[in-house]
Amino acid sequence: MNILKFFTAGSVDDGKSTLIGRLLYDTDSILADQLEALQQSNRKNDDGTIDLAILTDGLRAEREQGITIDVAYKYFQTKNRKFIIADTPGHIQYTRNMVTGASTANLAIILVDARNGVVEQTVRHSYLVSLLGIKNIVVCLNKMDMVDYSEDVYQSITDKYKVLASKLNVRDVTFIPVSALKGDNIVHASRNMEWYKGDSLLHYLENVDVDGGEKSPYARMPVQWVIRPQTDELHDYRGYAGRILSGSFKVNDKVAVLPSGDQSVIERIEIFDQSPEEAHAGMSVTIHLKDNIDISRGDMLVNANHLAQHSQLIEADICWMDKRPLDENITYLIQHNSKVTKCKINEIIFKVDINTLEKKEAYDFSLNEIGRVVVKTASVLPFDLYTENKANGSAILIDSRTNLTVAALMFRAIVE
Repeated sequence: MNILKFFTAGSVDDGKSTLIGRLLYDTDSILADQLEALQQSNRKNDDGTIDLAILTDGLRAEREQGITIDVAYKYFQTKNRKFIIADTPGHIQYTRNMVTGASTANLAIILVDARNGVVEQTVRHSYLVSLLGIKNIVVCLNKMDMVDYSEDVYQSITDKYKVLASKLNVRDVTFIPVSALKGDNIVHASRNMEWYKGDSLLHYLENVDVDGGEKSPYARMPVQWVIRPQTDELHDYRGYAGRILSGSFKVNDKVAVLPSGDQSVIERIEIFDQSPEEAHAGMSVTIHLKDNIDISRGDMLVNANHLAQHSQLIEADICWMDKRPLDENITYLIQHNSKVTKCKINEIIFKVDINTLEKKEAYDFSLNEIGRVVVKTASVLPFDLYTENKANGSAILIDSRTNLTVAALMFRAIVE
């Protein structure tokens, strides 16, 4: 059974937490003690029904203010699929939280209040989704019960969103009219919108085809550990352990070691006590090569027919996550998979106003700001462009003074 990871985004009070709560409630995915706590809670809807948003609003401040502040993860499954949900905040001051929650998602659910239509925050969330390269987008027009389940309202909002999607070069968008409060089109098809002929949200999520990375031609495995027991029984044992980021490796595949460029052939693959002929993205494996090559932690095994980029000067989109602004005079650490090296921000190309999508000249970045920079690294990084292989096209910046993660990077180009 495969896993679908998705996240929700929307403006304040668009009903993100309620939608997730409805999914869990109507699929019988709530534990008995949770259900009892819900029923005893003082938070009720106007009609006296249970406020399902309590299921994801875990922080006291979230419950008191009725907003989402941090990312909440929920898990459930049906007969067809397992799901991991990230309930991300919609406020602009929590942009870094949203980027963190969305970074590993296969699919995005963007909520639009049917009473308000496409608003400034809808533009911002859609831009972030396009920035993160999430290809499958579901636009849920929520609170349809509050506009009398009007088809005209639905059509007007979808027409406006299609214009926005075209500007952002987003192509795979599915529109579903729902009422998270009443349960229309969440798990069960709505009887109040007979004009809508599409799937319910759950049916769509169960059947949507998403690429988990196994089919990618970019076979990549960062070396986490070189295993050399050097015992009498395993005197010649030399294995390279790590988690496959993307693509797949087979016995007898020709591979290259980056950044050195040395090449060899896979002799054996180990997963616990098994020796499969093939391993793919998401698996933690130990790979044995036919040749003894100088390989250490931070190096990367790649398919010799699809080599990664390698450079010390990289153009990248940046999301700044620290209260201290970016300082071009500071030497930061960049962590790309298992490799950590020093780096500096060589140039700030532009900053994006994520409410208007306007690109502006900039001299620094403050908390939650997004733009594009040129990063100069102390040693060569073996990477892919984010648009071609997300798994190997991103990194984080670390402030060496505090050891805090201060930014997320998405590699866009090599600077000649």
